[in-house]
Amino acid sequence: MIHIFDGAMGTMLQAGGLKPGACPELMNIDAPEVVRAIHEEYIAAGATIIETNTFGASRLKLDHYGLADRMEEINAAAVRIAKEAAGTRAKVAGSMGPTGRFIEPLGDLGFEEAYEGFREQAKALADAGADYLIIETCIDIQEMRAALLAAKEVTDLPIICQLSYSEDGRTVTGTDPESAAVILDGLGADVIGVNCSLGPEELVPVAKTLAASCRAPISVQPNAGMPFLKDGKTCFPMGPEEFGTWGPKLLAAGATYLGGCCGTTPAHIKALAESVRGLAEPVRARGRRLLKLASRSRTVTIDRDLPTVLIGERINPTGRKKLAAEIKEGSLLSVKKEAVNQVKAGARLLDVNMGVGGIDQAAAMQRAVREIAQITDAPLVIDTSDARSLEAGLRVYPGRALINSVSAEDARIHDFLPLAKKYGAAILCLPITEDGVPKTAEDRLAAVEYIIRAAERYGLTEGDFLLDALVMTVSADKNACRQVLRTLALYREHLGYPATMGLSNISFGLPNRPLINSTFFAMSLAGGLDAPIMNPYDDAMQNALMASAALLGDDPNGIAFSKQAANLAAPKKAATAKTTDLPILAAIKQAVIDGEKDEIAGLVEKALQEGHDGNEITEKALTAAMNDIGVDFGAGRVFLPQVLLSAETMRAAFEKLKELIPAAATADKGTVVIATVKGDVHDLGKNITGALLANSGFRLIDLGKDVPSEDIVRAAIEHDADIVGLCALMTTTMTQIDKVVQELHAAGCRAKVMVGGAAVTQDYADSAGADAYASDGVKAVKLAKEIVGAE
Repeated sequence: MIHIFDGAMGTMLQAGGLKPGACPELMNIDAPEVVRAIHEEYIAAGATIIETNTFGASRLKLDHYGLADRMEEINAAAVRIAKEAAGTRAKVAGSMGPTGRFIEPLGDLGFEEAYEGFREQAKALADAGADYLIIETCIDIQEMRAALLAAKEVTDLPIICQLSYSEDGRTVTGTDPESAAVILDGLGADVIGVNCSLGPEELVPVAKTLAASCRAPISVQPNAGMPFLKDGKTCFPMGPEEFGTWGPKLLAAGATYLGGCCGTTPAHIKALAESVRGLAEPVRARGRRLLKLASRSRTVTIDRDLPTVLIGERINPTGRKKLAAEIKEGSLLSVKKEAVNQVKAGARLLDVNMGVGGIDQAAAMQRAVREIAQITDAPLVIDTSDARSLEAGLRVYPGRALINSVSAEDARIHDFLPLAKKYGAAILCLPITEDGVPKTAEDRLAAVEYIIRAAERYGLTEGDFLLDALVMTVSADKNACRQVLRTLALYREHLGYPATMGLSNISFGLPNRPLINSTFFAMSLAGGLDAPIMNPYDDAMQNALMASAALLGDDPNGIAFSKQAANLAAPKKAATAKTTDLPILAAIKQAVIDGEKDEIAGLVEKALQEGHDGNEITEKALTAAMNDIGVDFGAGRVFLPQVLLSAETMRAAFEKLKELIPAAATADKGTVVIATVKGDVHDLGKNITGALLANSGFRLIDLGKDVPSEDIVRAAIEHDADIVGLCALMTTTMTQIDKVVQELHAAGCRAKVMVGGAAVTQDYADSAGADAYASDGVKAVKLAKEIVGAE
């Protein structure tokens, strides 16, 4: 069935008298007739689902207007108005928008605080009688996870989840459509989609990827193109007729929920509805559902028909006294180094175990998962026997994790499977029963089948299972290897799900363990092993993997093997080299790139002891690192989380320099006054830019959001600013930039003006008299350095 959403509530409210800077959601109370009329117009145009006027009606957003205590009243009124307008002609979707803040560690908003805000609003909308909930315009998958988990706690209503993507096909924090679909499908989103930010042409490929990556219905609500100002008025380039022509194309891409976002009027929705009237719902391919795991920015698929996936085993304190001691002391320095180095060495998934006695393992797991997820794009495997630690890790992980492991023991099934379902995780099925380790392959198959049947009762299904063949030591059981190989064969014959196992146990107690391990590895790969849990630094194992890939046809004609055969060990040495093994300035630069903020102070101190001065450290190491990060960010090789972490590391280096040498040698590059202009309450982009500027050595004066022009001018003069940064998200507030620029010039302020924001373009910046236009925070730092002569 094809469903038609309405269009831009904000656009219509502005036409209905909403003043710049006023709370749109308060019109549900103060001007219900205006809101009702908008709903009725969209229904008459053909909308079958209308959204409530509650996009910014969470407690966190309403607090800006002093309306937090009226959250329930505003949401209830919005649903009532929409239901009255809809009658039996349309369904009502309760709209929930983003908080405007990043969840830690990217920002200052706690996950539980965000969760509670969404939970309250979801309950208010559901209690008032909404037919759906729609969580929309999110740019961070972690915020979407918090909202979806919260909504599912309080209601059984269908939930629609829509992220917003930039022109590079990713959200601001780096999530691609495939990863979003994998994560949200696992969490149980009823409809998965995209809205805002782009026009329909740009969203066709996004819809195709979403449809190919999950089984949930797909929704698409594009803008009517990117807005621009004409004679002081907001205009959108795409008229209703052109907008409507994209309906069949979006439908063909796999979307069955279609509508509009910014700039789309009832006329746009009418054209859209007419364009798909009478068309058949698209038929989507229903092949095998593969096992897919995802980080915030990358999906890894494990399957018998795909190349082997290495699971790095090194973040595990078992038998590693130094690592265990660090974790017990609260240090994650070695944990983070292992994460980065294992990925460099070829690991595509990372097993994370915090099993140290005498600590709060749940707190340690939560912290480790949060920090590892910021520094690497490898999906994580949560390795624990404790349900509390498992939930702590799953709850904060901005991706789809693998649980290591679920055995055929009733307690483990009872404790772990509900968490797998709740958090959308896959499970590693470990064939250990109440009676211990099954000795035969047939008994291991039976144990795994028992786990899978139990998991299916909890709602898990194809694509949620990775099967462990359970390696025992051959020195204690001469048939250990044969039973593993037989187990792999039975898994493939009877179940067809991918297989894994830890490898090194096979050689325990024997001499020349590397030879035994690598030989066993090659045999297992031929026998059906898809995702070994291993040490990725082990050259013998890597060599066995490369040779096996050539022999089994995964490396056609042995091309990759031939290219690397002459120097197999070199990449591993480079990948696992310690930062401190590098020349000191190179070490500092690499530490900033890798976000090693716990180590940077010691490196800076060492550089000074070796005779390098502050300027040399700043320019040759710190600035050089951020320049490289900026290039990689622009090229899509790194994403906002890594940029922010590198910036924090750079800031820590500056702080250490200021502590150890005279302030004059490490003076701030310049003073920047930054603000979101009057009438605009959106400050996420401004906050990102401010953080990057502050962490790059600028003195930052952040005036906040919705700032009057006179306050900006006063602050610029009072602080003798070198740069004034102005942000506007909406076209309705962009004209405030013109006003601020004029008043700065009139006051004789010497500061250069840099502008940015979603609605701002280079053409507009030029027409407003700004000195520079920054499309993102990284660009802003580069321009700021050029302005003050520090580039």
